[in-house]
Amino acid sequence: MIHHESQDIVFKEQFNYAGLSEYYRDFAAFANNAGGFLIFGVTNCPRTLVGLNNKSIEQFEKLDPERISGHLLEIFSSNIDWEQDLIDHVNKKFGIFFVKEAINKPIIAKKDEGNDQIIKNADIFFRYIGRTQKIQHAELHSIIQKRIDDNNRYWSELISKIAKIGPSNAVILDTKKGTIEKTDKQILVIDEALAEKIKFIKEGNFNEKIGATALKLSGSANSINTVEVVKFQKRNLLELYPLTFTQMIAAIKEKIPANQSQIYKIIKENKLKEDENYSSYVFRSKSHEEEYKISKKIVSGTPSIYNQKLVDFVVNILKQ
Repeated sequence: MIHHESQDIVFKEQFNYAGLSEYYRDFAAFANNAGGFLIFGVTNCPRTLVGLNNKSIEQFEKLDPERISGHLLEIFSSNIDWEQDLIDHVNKKFGIFFVKEAINKPIIAKKDEGNDQIIKNADIFFRYIGRTQKIQHAELHSIIQKRIDDNNRYWSELISKIAKIGPSNAVILDTKKGTIEKTDKQILVIDEALAEKIKFIKEGNFNEKIGATALKLSGSANSINTVEVVKFQKRNLLELYPLTFTQMIAAIKEKIPANQSQIYKIIKENKLKEDENYSSYVFRSKSHEEEYKISKKIVSGTPSIYNQKLVDFVVNILKQ
């Protein structure tokens, strides 16, 4: 027996491109609550496991996760972290979208979407028991209050760190502008993750580890008057990773029969998107990149580009 729809589950009988706007609304509603599942292949009344028909399976398999993620970023104010899968159960196929709870709430619509404007500019959706609708006052107030509390906690921790060394001994390194706000004394306060990657060496000394990232200090820290920021341009990513998601899928299918779900599963299980030997993330906006820097966690569906090594890796797995 299949239970009714809840705060974290929505059932659909079939998947259809024409219903993307409705699915996007559910995505935003789940993200603004605690996350949830959108399951295709289950009838409404009664709840019956009918599975996807051939047309729905074909459309679901051709779905480009990066294209959908890009569309979501165009429609909504913040990233929506989601995953997809096509599973076999009782000799039938079911499509599943899993949407995670958003890091930065609320997710707000930036534009109208859908022929019937099922999503309108400034809409905030929320998943209630058995229904998706515009958010009510109590839930919106709770989200806003949590943001205030998180922001206050962040400032409290930052002030606590500064207090340990004294305000007069601290300066702020602005990684966006590449500048340092100075006080009388020159002691840098930087993020711990960045500090672990930078080795400080004094002029006249040498760096024992060849190739280690270093910040050169001429003289003592107190005598620094200016800081010159040198930016090194990385090699063109397209030279290293020339394949889009669609091109990568096509390159694999040219060598061995496979469906997109199989390929996506291999990439996920072997964490190939996280390995620079095979792929690289491509941030769609500065805010997207900054959100990643803050959370230290890549959002599912973030666009990636790939190289031939990934194609060969996946083909070898499929042959086995």
